[in-house]
Amino acid sequence: MAKQRQVRMEQGGRGALAAMQALETKSDEELLRETRFKAAAQAILGARAAERYDADAARAYFRTAIASARPQERLQLQRMANASLALAERRPDDLKKAVEALGQTPPSNRQLFLLRVMGLLAPPASASTAIKARGYALIVGIVLLLLLIGFALVELISLPFGGGVGIGGGLILGFFLVLVVLAVLAWFGRRRQRKAIAGRGAGPGSGKS
Repeated sequence: MAKQRQVRMEQGGRGALAAMQALETKSDEELLRETRFKAAAQAILGARAAERYDADAARAYFRTAIASARPQERLQLQRMANASLALAERRPDDLKKAVEALGQTPPSNRQLFLLRVMGLLAPPASASTAIKARGYALIVGIVLLLLLIGFALVELISLPFGGGVGIGGGLILGFFLVLVVLAVLAWFGRRRQRKAIAGRGAGPGSGKS
């Protein structure tokens, strides 16, 4: 009897993983209406909320997922929750440990560095007022630095055409130049992110982290 019970538990665990992979393609609205595989659907919603850096929503979804899951599935769901919340709250060191606990390849050093920078510029809602103020100050400093860089580039480009364009004109043109560069970088970044998500979803045993 004990052996049969263990087999049923293992089959249940595999079924939950298979359900999670099959539900990956569904929209958030469809996942909210899911009742047969509620735990898997809520876990996916939690992971998606974490990718939007919405820690409160991710925590609520995973709480529901764990409560709805079979006992043998809860440990893995808790590990998923730990990884997702570490991402949502911009905690790169905890994210690396949580992903390793899931048995997956941890984020690269570059990805962890970008998450750490994001944590400085846009700290989570739970951060103190001083940390949030520091983030605002850093953003203002970066904007001013980008404007100076744009102004310098415009001045360099205009030199072969007879001289500079003036401080006012240079700042305006520099501002638009920076906007174009940022828009191009954002487009390439989103394109790479979509490819990474698509590749993760197509891979065997893939899951949200």
